[in-house]
Order: sequence, then C-alpha cells, then structure tokens
Amino acid sequence: MRNLLAWIWGAGAAVALLSVAHAAGEVRWGYSGTIGPGNWGALDPSFGMCAAGRNQSPIDLTGMLETELERATFTYRPGTQEILHHGVSVQVLYAPGSSLTLANRSFELVQLQFHAPGENRIEGEEFPLEVQLLHQDAGGNLAVVAVLFREGVPNAMLEKLWRSFPDQEGVKQPLGTPLDASGLLPARRDYYRFNGSLTTPPCSEGVLWLVMKDRLTASKEQITRLATALGMANNRPLQPLNARTVLK
Repeated sequence: MRNLLAWIWGAGAAVALLSVAHAAGEVRWGYSGTIGPGNWGALDPSFGMCAAGRNQSPIDLTGMLETELERATFTYRPGTQEILHHGVSVQVLYAPGSSLTLANRSFELVQLQFHAPGENRIEGEEFPLEVQLLHQDAGGNLAVVAVLFREGVPNAMLEKLWRSFPDQEGVKQPLGTPLDASGLLPARRDYYRFNGSLTTPPCSEGVLWLVMKDRLTASKEQITRLATALGMANNRPLQPLNARTVLK
C-alpha cells in the first residue's frame, strides 16, 4: 500500500491547476463537434495527454479491490469566493484554509466544479450530477474528491450557490457570504480510490481520485438549472481503465 501511494503522488508532481477559462488567445475546446472530447488531443500540443494518456478520467468504477484505505480527514471552513460561468463549466473558487488530509499528506481545497450529467459511473450506474472538489498539495500534486448526486431532495448548499448562478458565459458573481463545502460531502466519508487525470484539457495525469461511496441528492430543478445555463452536457466520455486498479 505504501508503494502504491508513493507512485500515485509521485506521478502527480508539478501538475498545473485546471483552468477552463476561454480567454482570448487560449485554445477553444468543448463537448461536441470538431472541438469535442474526441478531438481534444489534436487541438493543441499541450492537450496531448487527452489522446495519448493511459490513466485518464472519468471511468466506470468496477471490479474494485477490497483493501483497508486510509481515513480521509476533511478540515473545511466557509471559503467560497465567487462563482464563474466558463461556457463549458461552472466553477466556484475557494479561499485558502480548507484541506483534505490523507496518510499525513495535506491537500488544500482550491475550487469546485460541476458536471451534468455526472462523469464517473459506479458499476455502470450513471448519475445526473457530479461535483468535483479540487485540492492541491505544497508540491503541486492534485487530489480530486468526486461526489455523485441522484435526483431527489434538494441540496441546501446547491440552493445557496445557485442563487448567485451566472446565466451567461464569461460572467462571474461574488459570493458575499462564504459557504462551507462540507455541505457537498456525504456524512459518511468512505471512498473509492484510483489514479487518474483531469477530465478537461490538458487532461494531465497523476491525479489522485477519491470518489465518495455515498451519494447525495439534488432536486430536478437544481440539476436542470446547471444544464440549462451551460446549454450542453459537460461530461467527458468514460475512459479505458487499462491496467489500473480501483481500491475500495
């Protein structure tokens, strides 16, 4: 187990944080047509891993290996700063001071991203919504905590975030009262773990993924709100598992 952890974290050294902004001069990418996921690798040399990578995300978590995983400790405090509409994603920036600790390694929470439909599957089950909480440690290594939603009772944290939801691409709204990202985590913190990548260009690998076992619920209206604002499904297709093992 120790060797596996060293390999996962070592592979992620110096990975840059994700930015999905489509500012002037940046390569335009999307989820359909000639700029869709099947062509990401050809859009720019820096996107090469999107086509050539062997440890890409998202995946269908199946054939999991039973093991004793380290406890994940979430030390979150209110820190949401602003919500941004990037055209292909809705992103919430988070203030410093909140962290995930795993096997004595600390990863700071830096941003939240939302995907509708959800990107990862569990034993073939699809989900209408997924939030990915991106963390980075002092060495630049990334850890993503993914929470999957089923349609049901409204989520209180989403309700508060969506009040400031920007409807147009390129718009960002400040969140006057910082919110606590713990509201997007299930009460039980058990997880599945695998080594993967960012799910958007540049598809950098060496990202430690924790997919929470317990699902949350969001109302149909909350799910539709995201899909309508983006005007598209913003989930990358499933990627081959290849030689990876999913731990549970």
